[in-house]
Amino acid sequence: MKKTFKLSHPKIQTPRLVDSIKHEVKKYIKRERNKALPKDVDFWDFDCRFGLDEESSEVIHMSDINKYISKAEADEVESFYLEVLVKPGHRTQKPAE
Repeated sequence: MKKTFKLSHPKIQTPRLVDSIKHEVKKYIKRERNKALPKDVDFWDFDCRFGLDEESSEVIHMSDINKYISKAEADEVESFYLEVLVKPGHRTQKPAE
């Protein structure tokens, strides 16, 4: 998902708009996680980027997406760019003690 979200609408209030954006992102992540895994993959991982536009976006952790969306709402920006791309994830072995 590569998308620029607008935080202004003539009829919808901003808090409801933010809730719908968060729900859309959550729904996308859930849909991607439910896809079948290839044989050599342990889980689906995600690359995430957030910024005011695509050029100025920076890498963020997936668990911080809602924080960044809330911060954009608090800063009263017109729009923001969010990129969430799925990639195969592999578990690492814990070091033996």
